[in-house]
Amino acid sequence: MNNLKKTRFYDWSINELEKIKKEDKKLTLGLHVCCAPCAMYPLMFLKDAFHIVLLYANSNIYPSEEYHRRKQELENQIVRMKEEGWNIEYVEFFYNPEEYEKDLLPLKEEKEGGKRCFLCYEKRMRMCYQYSAEHNFDYFTTVMSISRQKNAEKINEIGAKLEKEFPNTKYFYSDFKKRGGDDYKRIFIEKYHLYNQLYCGCRFSYENYLAKQK
Repeated sequence: MNNLKKTRFYDWSINELEKIKKEDKKLTLGLHVCCAPCAMYPLMFLKDAFHIVLLYANSNIYPSEEYHRRKQELENQIVRMKEEGWNIEYVEFFYNPEEYEKDLLPLKEEKEGGKRCFLCYEKRMRMCYQYSAEHNFDYFTTVMSISRQKNAEKINEIGAKLEKEFPNTKYFYSDFKKRGGDDYKRIFIEKYHLYNQLYCGCRFSYENYLAKQK
């Protein structure tokens, strides 16, 4: 896609879904997920067009207790969704926070939402994009644009970059927060009583959260 700065990602996604729904079969999509609350609206948005494989690759999350809490909440929600008739698969990537954090340490003084976060987005998206390409998925995307704290333009810029590295799997541009997506997120949290974390995930955001609490 050219001229990303001028692109309305939500409108692009709607147009792309209309094209995909005309296919004779459901296409496959690898969907990077960070937690259950952020996953719900993107799943609802995409499920009629795709067979979706959830990809839980989040070695950024600190401490390990928080990682496992978010993972368990997602897995519990997947069980509920399957009971409601949702056709989804789930893959958990190896949790390796010490190795993952090495690339982020030089940027530890960066403010939240800056270069450190962009690198973190790219590391996780790259893992999941590569998996999607190796398993011949038609598309890949991430749920992260549902968050108002995350830069959708940057996320989609990373997606466009990765599509060039893995050209057999198309990137699905998105801005899931648009047109009430963030409102749906809150509705799903209340409906299913989902655990909704109070910080993004990494050790630096955790320390920032603790400092604000003081």
